[in-house]
Amino acid sequence: MKIVALYSIKGGVGKTAASVNLAYLSAQDGNQTILCDMDPQGSASFYFRIRASKKFSSKKLLKGGGNIDKNIKGTDYENLDLLPSKLSFRNLNLHLEARKRSKKRLRDVLEPLDAEYEYMFLDCPPNITLASENVFHAADAVLVPLIPTTLSVLTYEKLLKFFGKQQLDESRIYGFFSMVEKRKKMHQEIMERMSEENRFLQAIIPYRSDVEKMGIYRKPVLRFKPGSSASKSYEQLWQEVKQVMNSA
Repeated sequence: MKIVALYSIKGGVGKTAASVNLAYLSAQDGNQTILCDMDPQGSASFYFRIRASKKFSSKKLLKGGGNIDKNIKGTDYENLDLLPSKLSFRNLNLHLEARKRSKKRLRDVLEPLDAEYEYMFLDCPPNITLASENVFHAADAVLVPLIPTTLSVLTYEKLLKFFGKQQLDESRIYGFFSMVEKRKKMHQEIMERMSEENRFLQAIIPYRSDVEKMGIYRKPVLRFKPGSSASKSYEQLWQEVKQVMNSA
């Protein structure tokens, strides 16, 4: 099973939209795919019209085993399942701190799903915590959506420094530009500079109302606007992700 995390320290960068569309494309390619909504806000779960059971919690997530299996839900799309989020996931760090091997607990919990799925996508909350470290240890690749602005660049650099300080493998970080407005000179300048200095994927996700309308239709953008520039950009991103994962 190949684990791909969608992560950003900064919120509002198109992370969940990318998670949903990549998971959908993976499933459409015939891969048994699961999207794990790790964000307490539960946006990915909202897009798929799925709610977690009342008894599911961050504590049960970390126990693993049947606690996870019985809370995995099928979506409306073939080959695609979802592990929905709960607001209680905000307490994930507290439960991790109380456990041994706390930095690798998530990897241990997800490992049994290896026999059932070919791809797993993790939609992560926007912060750096012990839960984030768990994601970094579990993921084969960490995809970081980046709006080409000064503040986003700073948060990306903080992430690279964190990986270095924690002796994590920086080569697993892959940035890509998101919510791009090519008419803006600053966006163009920052994209050129960042692409020269860092490992960035070529796909560029444009700022489009179609992506925002995912919240209205509660579907991947590829379902209601398959020929749009946003859909084509996600398709390109998926092709690059496949190449990265196949060469890992």
